[in-house]
Amino acid sequence: MEILSIIAIVSGALSLLCLLALHFASPEFKPSWRMVSEYAFGKHKWVLTLMFLFWSACSLFTAFLLWNVVTTKWAMFGVLLVFVSGIGALMGGLFDAKHNLHGLSFMFGVPTLPIGALLISYHLIQNKGWSFFQSEILLSAHAIWISVVFMAVSMALLFSGFKKAGVPLDKNTEPPKTLPKGIIGINGYANRLLIVCFVGWLMLMAKIYLTL
Repeated sequence: MEILSIIAIVSGALSLLCLLALHFASPEFKPSWRMVSEYAFGKHKWVLTLMFLFWSACSLFTAFLLWNVVTTKWAMFGVLLVFVSGIGALMGGLFDAKHNLHGLSFMFGVPTLPIGALLISYHLIQNKGWSFFQSEILLSAHAIWISVVFMAVSMALLFSGFKKAGVPLDKNTEPPKTLPKGIIGINGYANRLLIVCFVGWLMLMAKIYLTL
């Protein structure tokens, strides 16, 4: 299991490095309001694909590790949610923003981890050894759902601003090259923060497992 922990940690780190690399490789996508999935429309789609695949590997291997640690049915359900989240990340790599299944990838990958992380985290902090890392575990677990709420609110602000500015919102219309004046565009930052929080919790779980 030690090798699985290392693979999970390395995969998570490589996923975040790919995300960072995209900011330099495709600077035309402003990180403040352009979503990470939109990098698929740029010249370095393969880097985005790698990011999702490494993210998926981190999720799946961490789920395998945690399955051997949890003992309650609710915590096991949480591990299954982490596994489903990993499948969602894998689908995100296979089906980019141009594909009809990209929305389903989001539904598999995003809503599942906040619930799974909380179920697992509150179970593990009661276990010997894991309780020593209680603060880190709970902080990272709660950061996940907070990042999801933050992204949802920021997206609502963006769409509301587009509507007031008369910018079309249908799926067949390309987003504007620049953000119209008066529109609050921080959803891109929120999207990137979400990925960091998701992958960060997974890497922390794998690191603690390796430590123990």
